[in-house]
Amino acid sequence: MVADWSAAPLSNAVRTLLEYAEKLTRAPATCTRDDIEALRRAGWCDASIHDAVQVVAYFNYINRVADALGVELEADLPRWGPDA
Repeated sequence: MVADWSAAPLSNAVRTLLEYAEKLTRAPATCTRDDIEALRRAGWCDASIHDAVQVVAYFNYINRVADALGVELEADLPRWGPDA
């Protein structure tokens, strides 16, 4: 899933949420009310959508801060993902 989450066997609700999370990460200015409506149709309530947006936005923010300041991964933490 780390290399390509879209190939994973996911429920429609989770897939819709992850598609939105990716859009919010890569092109936040393109997010619209239609995206929120799609999440609602997939079964997500407004509180869950709000929580997801907060988590995605926070991780995007803190990763950008770390990148901007040149923060390095702690030496004793294992690397994971496609670049590991």
